Amino acid sequence: MLPTAGRLSLRSISAFLFFACLIGTSTASLGDRLPEFKECVKVCVAENCEQGDSVLPLYLRLLLWTCPAECDYTCQHVITDRRVSREPPMLNPVVQFHGKWPFHRIMGMQEPFSVLFSFFNFLAHYQGMAKVRESIPASYPLRKYYLGLGYCGLASWTFSMLFHTRDLPWTEKLDYFAAGASVMYGLFLSVIRVFRLDQPSPRYKSSLCRYWTTTCITLYLMHVSYLSFWSWDYTYNMAANVVVGIIQNVLWTWFSISRYRKMLKSWTAWPGMIVAWIMLAMSLELLDFPPWGGLIDAHSMWHLGTVVPTAWWYSFLIKDAQDDITGERLKA
Repeated sequence: MLPTAGRLSLRSISAFLFFACLIGTSTASLGDRLPEFKECVKVCVAENCEQGDSVLPLYLRLLLWTCPAECDYTCQHVITDRRVSREPPMLNPVVQFHGKWPFHRIMGMQEPFSVLFSFFNFLAHYQGMAKVRESIPASYPLRKYYLGLGYCGLASWTFSMLFHTRDLPWTEKLDYFAAGASVMYGLFLSVIRVFRLDQPSPRYKSSLCRYWTTTCITLYLMHVSYLSFWSWDYTYNMAANVVVGIIQNVLWTWFSISRYRKMLKSWTAWPGMIVAWIMLAMSLELLDFPPWGGLIDAHSMWHLGTVVPTAWWYSFLIKDAQDDITGERLKA
């Protein structure tokens, strides 16, 4: 169950995101600006696409591949192979096309290992939600927020799988918007848990919870609006997510250190350790190397690196809730 303000806004947010995804974007890289690449695509389309998309296997058409897109994919690898075979290799490195490395497809999936590792993260959230339902009673006030985290995670990794399967303007937007929602919800949850805004007493906390919920929804819609209607700015998007992520990481680290000092229980240190793990995994994004074997790059490794801390995080939430419930019973 989502918080009241979130439930009331869900339909309008969904409609807004659907409309925002219709706005087109374009990305240029060194590879797609190469004259030999442009010529390759031109010749391929002229020689192979007179009959339309019917020349493609059914499984590719089901994934919305078109004949011109197939020519684009083929020419990326033709040009890449030519560049790599030239001497000296350092003067002819692998380059990106349309903002991405030239990956080898598997069953029509453009980035198969990013899809696979995204699925692992999906499973981590799915199993974590099942454990929350099993281990935390429905009466516990934070339970609905923890399940909300799970739903955001499921949506985020579903759209990640979709985007890495087939890179299209609308799948890219869904991936970015869902990831942004997941990051924003993480900040939302950190404030709710650290400052216990879920508690009805004292009364001002209920008002603060409503204001905080409204603030987070408003900030997220402003973020999506800027990207959709003003500028599809990759640098801004990353900066916004990093800033929001750092704030919640600082909150959880402070929370973890203060609770460990007070309680001296090893599990209270888990949030700080999880944050450190995630920051280390995120550093893989800075490497941005050409994919090994045309399949595994830094971004896919970042996806793999978030699987364990996600499962670990649900273990902490459950342990924290059970400790809280036990404490309340002892007070009673």
